[in-house]
Amino acid sequence: MDKKTKIKFNILAIFSIIIFCFAITPKTLQNDTYYTIKIGEHIVQNGIDMKDPFSWHEDLPYTYPHWLYDVATYELFNFGENVGIGGFMAIYIATCILTIILGLLIYFALNKICKNELVSFFVTFGMLYLLRAFVAARAQLVTYILFVLQVLFIELLIETKKKRYGIGLIIIPIIIANVHLAVWPFYFIVFLPYVVEYILAVVEDSNWLYKLEISLKKHKVKKLTLKNASEEKIKSVTDKINILEERLKKSIQRREIRRANPYKIQFKKESVGKWLIVIMIICVFTGLLTPLGSTPYTYLAKTMQGNTMDNISEHLPLTLINNKNILVVFVMFLGILIFTDTKIKLRDFFMIAGLTLLAFMSRRQISMFVIIGGFIFAKLADSILSKYDKDGCLKVATGMTKLLGKVLTILVVMLMSFYFYRNTMKSSIVSTSTYPVKAADYILENLDLDNLKLFNEYNYGSYLLYRGIPVFIDSRADLYTPEFNGTKNEKGKYEGRDIFTDYINISNISVYYDNKFEEYDITHVILKKNSKLNMLISRDDKYTEIYSDDYFVIYERESKK
Repeated sequence: MDKKTKIKFNILAIFSIIIFCFAITPKTLQNDTYYTIKIGEHIVQNGIDMKDPFSWHEDLPYTYPHWLYDVATYELFNFGENVGIGGFMAIYIATCILTIILGLLIYFALNKICKNELVSFFVTFGMLYLLRAFVAARAQLVTYILFVLQVLFIELLIETKKKRYGIGLIIIPIIIANVHLAVWPFYFIVFLPYVVEYILAVVEDSNWLYKLEISLKKHKVKKLTLKNASEEKIKSVTDKINILEERLKKSIQRREIRRANPYKIQFKKESVGKWLIVIMIICVFTGLLTPLGSTPYTYLAKTMQGNTMDNISEHLPLTLINNKNILVVFVMFLGILIFTDTKIKLRDFFMIAGLTLLAFMSRRQISMFVIIGGFIFAKLADSILSKYDKDGCLKVATGMTKLLGKVLTILVVMLMSFYFYRNTMKSSIVSTSTYPVKAADYILENLDLDNLKLFNEYNYGSYLLYRGIPVFIDSRADLYTPEFNGTKNEKGKYEGRDIFTDYINISNISVYYDNKFEEYDITHVILKKNSKLNMLISRDDKYTEIYSDDYFVIYERESKK
């Protein structure tokens, strides 16, 4: 593709990606966004005090796992309020911008890595389509951008050996540790396939078995010489050394031939592999560059020890039958690797295998499978097209830059974008069916917050928190588990308040709700009308309905005298 055509194609691609990214950005804010605003405000006013100020449970410690993002979101919200567009609208606009940055960065990175504009264009749209469910005003959107940069910098460091990419790789984990430390350990997982490939190549290149045997034989020759052994014995050992050296030479030749023309997996020792290991070691210490102490090193371990991952939807294992899009992606990968002679790099094979395992362990990791796996898929697709239709991509890309091609491309992108945006047009920033907007007004106007001990459900706790109403629980799930609010006993188990488990048992009717409410001294209960718990409480004489709207109901609980 000539320079002029490439510029035209890139302009078309950029315009199309911007339109599509805007369309897939949801307007309705997620649960986490509300507590993010409030925590950002608290940090600005009080600093990072490592205490929870928002639930009515006393003395709960809080780790502020994305404090920098919280502060930025609050400042953005404040800015929107001050300029008159509204704080929520400012957050929505910022989310659109971050999504656009992510889309354009994916396209740019794919271009750099697979060097095929047409493949980069279509794979970018495929990745964005699969990521649309993960696009939200949450810290994860920033870390998606950072992980794309990580893959790009690693690949460019291997290709160009320029130091600036190594410096970039050291800066990224510092940002992650302050913006979204829950995924900080994942930064090192991305390095592992590259490091393992390098180590395996070094081990294979060392030929240590042959060299060890040769070394032992030479040592034996020295001993025989010192003992004045017969020339016949010395010659016998020397001949064996010559045979081993010849075998070593042939082994090296076979290895070079195998690496030059592998059957399926390409295996190469990259010269910068040792520097990747050095960078990894340096980055281990970036977890200290936060105001959160050792939290980056302990947060994930504590989370995995608790039961939050067994009960929160996004952490549950992947079920392919319910995720047909990902099933199609898996089938495409397998189809390319099994039914074509396309070769895959060993590090890419390890990466896909590891990401697949993580995705099956937790649906949340599908996003990382898409972000990092997309680059590998693009390389495989480019390899196939380059082999079987080298000029096909050039012809299609050139056709897309002509008037008819541009019109058709933009028309298709606009139709796709409208398909996703039509629901966004109808939606509001705050969903009154999901969040208790009117019920919160009633609580603030009619109930004594200083003496209120409200039982609320997990999915809208953050909205109540945002409105200044003390909560029983919200989507900062870890805060309410013994791993984060307790201490280790002699057996290595955490002892503390397991509010999260109590909430799960109450909402699932696994325990008698009133006994738990008595334990927590609950004064009021707010529930969605279609909840299982509401069906029981609505028939309980101990609970008086004091508020009701189309979606929510509030009960006052009769206290024991």
